[in-house]
Amino acid sequence: MLLVLLMLSCMPEQKSIEYGSDRCEFCKMTVVDRQHAAEVVTSKGKVYVFDAIECMVNYIDKREDSNYAFLLVNNYEKPGELMDAKTSHFLISKAIPSPMGAYLSAFENKVNARKMQLKKSGNLYDWKGVQEKITGTPISKN
Repeated sequence: MLLVLLMLSCMPEQKSIEYGSDRCEFCKMTVVDRQHAAEVVTSKGKVYVFDAIECMVNYIDKREDSNYAFLLVNNYEKPGELMDAKTSHFLISKAIPSPMGAYLSAFENKVNARKMQLKKSGNLYDWKGVQEKITGTPISKN
């Protein structure tokens, strides 16, 4: 029974971002923006919070360890709601500022991202595409 409890306590899970008090793992700024924050959970259960999606992208690009249980981004249309970065769709639009100046926002699906693109202009990306755009290099991991 103790072994089962011990194993369950090590299961990776996302945590709620504490807006206004959590600090970005990459740039060290306080996380306040509910539309652009992000979170990484390692396979060992360690949670890292970011004030902007671009901070998360840069953080994982600089890490050798790519063993992540979750890569999560805030849904631009549902502030504070985290969703899987790998299945999200992204818009970079100068009309939608993000905390670190990449103008990067995440959407639950391509239809919603496209609707926002029609209103605000910009370019659409999938997860791999946004990683390449932000880091400037082809991505082979994550």
